Amino acid sequence: MTKVKNIVMLGFGDMGKGIAQVCLMAGYNVTAVDVSDEIIEKGLEYNKTGFEKLEAKGKLPEDVSATDLMARLSVNKDLSKAVKNADLVIEAVVEKLDLKQKLCNTVIDNSPDHCIFASNTSSMSITEIAQGCKKPQNVIGIHFFNPAPLMRLIEVIKGDRSSNEAMDIGVELSESLPCLRGERFVARVLKDRPGFIVNRVLSPSRMYSNYIVDLAYEKGIPWEQVDADLSDPNAPMTSLTLSDFVGRDIAYHTQLYYAEKLSPDYKPGKVLTMQNNEGTLGKKTGQGFYDWSKGRPQPDLSKKAGLVNRLVFAAINANEGCRILEEGVVNSWKVIDEAILAGMNFPGPMKYATEHYEELSDLLEEYSEKLEKPYLKPCELLKTGKFVDMV
Repeated sequence: MTKVKNIVMLGFGDMGKGIAQVCLMAGYNVTAVDVSDEIIEKGLEYNKTGFEKLEAKGKLPEDVSATDLMARLSVNKDLSKAVKNADLVIEAVVEKLDLKQKLCNTVIDNSPDHCIFASNTSSMSITEIAQGCKKPQNVIGIHFFNPAPLMRLIEVIKGDRSSNEAMDIGVELSESLPCLRGERFVARVLKDRPGFIVNRVLSPSRMYSNYIVDLAYEKGIPWEQVDADLSDPNAPMTSLTLSDFVGRDIAYHTQLYYAEKLSPDYKPGKVLTMQNNEGTLGKKTGQGFYDWSKGRPQPDLSKKAGLVNRLVFAAINANEGCRILEEGVVNSWKVIDEAILAGMNFPGPMKYATEHYEELSDLLEEYSEKLEKPYLKPCELLKTGKFVDMV
């Protein structure tokens, strides 16, 4: 198995600069590639400042200084030259399939035979990214959660033609990367399906969120009261504040993608469609559910709308967990729960479902009718409880 020494970080923006940081801390040589001088400068400053802070706190490896780490970070705007000695390339550019395919081809054509192209895509098919390249067996997914230095989870994804060796190298590399907050958890994604593990299991709960938001809009209920219904009091951001922060356009296009790939039931709701069409996208435009013109909103959650049955979210997520077990994306419900905890900082749905699958199935029968979403009907694995033994 190839020993990885030289990594090329393709895309040095918010995601790429964080991935580069953990790669450097693990002892790899990193070459950053980006088309924007401004993004490169910000990425270099982010790493330099970050390493200096960690050094001051005594959190760098023994006998390693910030200067030592920065000495292993270089920049090259010419991708074909940057990959000449690369063992592995991590791609973290915008979510456009044709661009990722083009970059994959350039990397494979100009790098050593053993070089692996690893996409950090959060949703796109690794198989499709590898389509048309000369060595699809060398193409895998390595999906980090943002920010990479703090979030424990990395999903390593097998495309239809990815080799076992490429997967093993991806997992070994991922396990070698430090995490500044807790222990790194690496999940093998055994089948290339939309959303992989975490994003996929949590995705259909948006059907219920859309239903609640649309109902509140029709009834003229203030967003703060809906937010009080939806939010976890211990979360760093309320539910609708987080929706604004991420961007309503991102949610809109993600749901369209799932509607195309999984089920038309994922189609965006009325309020989300309206927000997308009117450009009230949240923080980036200054207005979403809330007004962001004076900074981050602080909604008053003292009064609830009383529209939400929180157990419905648990039922929907557990059902989707059983679906990816049926599809062979993973072979253990424990991996699902561990991945969600490591990637989202809240517990996964499966442990609870092992003891309450009959109740959750009955709830889904009711709510799939209520929401007119057949996709939410309980799948066979949840109804029968046979997933309980898949540990």
